Amino acid sequence: MSNQSSHTATQVRKAKDGIGYTLIHIISFFTLLPVLGIIFYIVANGAPTITWDFLTSMPTDGMRAGGILPAIVGTLYLTIGTAVFSVPLGVAAGIYLAEYAPQNIWTRFIRIAIISLAGIPSVVYGLFGLGMFVLFLKLGNSILAASLTLSIMTLPTIISTTEEALRVVPERFRVVCASLGASKWQGIRKIILPEAMPGILTGVILGLERAAGETAPILFTGATFFLPHLPSSPLDATMALPYHIFVISTQVPGMPLQIQFGSVLVLLVFVLVMNLSATTIRTRARRNRQW
Repeated sequence: MSNQSSHTATQVRKAKDGIGYTLIHIISFFTLLPVLGIIFYIVANGAPTITWDFLTSMPTDGMRAGGILPAIVGTLYLTIGTAVFSVPLGVAAGIYLAEYAPQNIWTRFIRIAIISLAGIPSVVYGLFGLGMFVLFLKLGNSILAASLTLSIMTLPTIISTTEEALRVVPERFRVVCASLGASKWQGIRKIILPEAMPGILTGVILGLERAAGETAPILFTGATFFLPHLPSSPLDATMALPYHIFVISTQVPGMPLQIQFGSVLVLLVFVLVMNLSATTIRTRARRNRQW
């Protein structure tokens, strides 16, 4: 009798699990459907515009013709500049919070501040960059000023993901390092940091992905309306894909829709490649992880 009731309970539990999984799949499908529809619409309208000339030539006729090479190169410059300033500082701050910082009120305050900074609208970072880097430090509208602004915006993401990746590493790794006579920094540098590196790289890529797609911060600090040549110095202004899309969609009369959708598709591919890179790194790390 007890075996029969146990079997019945198991069947009921499996039925409930099946219903739950089905509902999750349905909700996931309807959640992804609008996103897939938008992507398909952009690809269908922008793909015919993507040619070698479109990707490698300068804009002409007030950006109504020609290519978007300055915007592509400018986006790469800004992304690289953001990485140069934000990655070392963000990773170092994450290491300090995860491995060295004492658990006290000051540390909790720092973590709350980091979480709060991550939720600030990007336009606020743009205004801060305008006041600090463009006006106070007199860097002007430049790649350097825009990169520093994007770096500050990206830091909370990199710090949080670095700290979380380090905390996920089992404590036994640290114990073994200490038992072998290694100093704390030697253990972190040789063992803990390499084990956490996939998670750190994932956070870095996601942070840079956000920076590459932002418009408001570079609008105030480094992006220019039209540039018929490539920037030659970090102190030069630059075109960038997010701001370029905003301009040709709202400020240029008679702009062909094909160029607008083509520019959006290039930015979409740029962001998706970075996102896929982060996903690949995370998947391989989980597959090769021994703990």
